[in-house]
Amino acid sequence: MSDNTTDRFFGYLNWLFNPFHGLKTTEVYDLIGTSSLTEHALYLNLGYWRDADTIDKASEELALLVAKRGGMGPGDTVLDCGYGFGDQDILWARNMKPDRIIGLNITKSQVERARRNVADAGLGKSIDLREGSATEMPIENESVDLVVSVESAFHYRTREDFFREAFRVLRQGGRLVTADILPMENSDNLFRRMEQWLSWNLVAGKFNIPQDNCYLIPSCHNKLAKAGFVHIDIRSIRDDVYKPLHEYLSDNRAFIGKMHPLAKIMAELTLNRSAESVYCGLDYILSYSEKP
Repeated sequence: MSDNTTDRFFGYLNWLFNPFHGLKTTEVYDLIGTSSLTEHALYLNLGYWRDADTIDKASEELALLVAKRGGMGPGDTVLDCGYGFGDQDILWARNMKPDRIIGLNITKSQVERARRNVADAGLGKSIDLREGSATEMPIENESVDLVVSVESAFHYRTREDFFREAFRVLRQGGRLVTADILPMENSDNLFRRMEQWLSWNLVAGKFNIPQDNCYLIPSCHNKLAKAGFVHIDIRSIRDDVYKPLHEYLSDNRAFIGKMHPLAKIMAELTLNRSAESVYCGLDYILSYSEKP
């Protein structure tokens, strides 16, 4: 192996076995690569399982839940922050039919693959996927009707900077919708509280969630209000995400064969624990707000 390849390999080993070692966001997703949980697409979200019985359907349902909550439709210019491989943008273009979708993503390997997927779908004229940051958006002021972020805002350094940028680029009456991961409120039980701490910090450490983004729903509400948003509505949908996902993956482990060897170990370790233990420190929210 070259020196660079060797360094990356041992870096990944350290990421896997050292609970205090993380990777940059781009490195995490380069490690994951195209090993999506889904069978027929490359969605990277955990899915919304209320009316779904497969990971593909659940991933689509989550993307549609975000779009519908934001009132996405004809006439809208949509900004999708953290678009992964572009599957959600293709789904929205076909089903919700906004005028235009602009995407921002900082992981170069995903940008390249997502652009090919959009081109193959024949949607290059209505979907414009760019390499760029959600906290320093290369987007004009008041040029967007809807900003969405599906399972990526927890990565941003910081989520507050993302809120401010979203407010800047939205037109009057524009909407911001996120599907996002926050920590759970601490239990009164000491043992349970320790279990929650471990659950959150393992996920935060492995998936590069900054400490500045570690706060509960009331704080998230306050930070949106501070950025200028109104009509803020944040609700937990964790019961329709974590447990049914864990149960499905425990019974359907074929996806593990597509994963990086080190990621396979992480997946097996996770699935051999109960959902209640793995996710006890994690909330999952659907957040809506408007620019007055």
